[in-house]
Amino acid sequence: MNTIRSICVYCGSSPGKGEAYLKAGHVLGRSMALAGLQLVYGGGTRGIMGAVADGALRAGGKVTGIIPQFLMDKEATRSALQRLDELIVTDNMHQRKHKMFEKSDAFVALPGGIGTVEEIIEIMTWGQLGHHRKPIVFGNIGGFWDPMLALLDHMRAEGFIHTSHLVDPLVVDTAEAIVPAILAAAAADGAPMEGVSSVIDNM
Repeated sequence: MNTIRSICVYCGSSPGKGEAYLKAGHVLGRSMALAGLQLVYGGGTRGIMGAVADGALRAGGKVTGIIPQFLMDKEATRSALQRLDELIVTDNMHQRKHKMFEKSDAFVALPGGIGTVEEIIEIMTWGQLGHHRKPIVFGNIGGFWDPMLALLDHMRAEGFIHTSHLVDPLVVDTAEAIVPAILAAAAADGAPMEGVSSVIDNM
């Protein structure tokens, strides 16, 4: 059984259209806090990122924000960052992503843009290469990730994902169901791999 203590959430620094995405972020943050799980995220205080952090903090959860110096004033307000339990400021995006991986036992992609896609796909790539077995979830709020999931199915069908058992993310349609899905997946899995960080450092 993999022990889940923290979950990394990738999501947009914008709110998107409508209320559903912001609400999902807030619900996920709250459900993580109520389950005693720490939130690890990109440190933004706006958009869905801000909603996830706010949901966790209002419910008494622990929050670690990891943000590059050059995004401090673009994705966050410095006063809001003072609410976080831990703030890690990195030199660049690569350091940010590696720190997020190190500190997280599972990964969730809520709706977001190109950066969100890049982050979750990189985690899936590391999984395909056998560097980790941490649960990966697409929070498919309102069917947001349907086009991405169709593309992944197409890649498999065309023979480009040869280790599909290692790249089998959970697809969860509601924010409320994400934490239970992760805990169930971790309980069903074996022991986590050792030496992951050193392998990824050299990638």
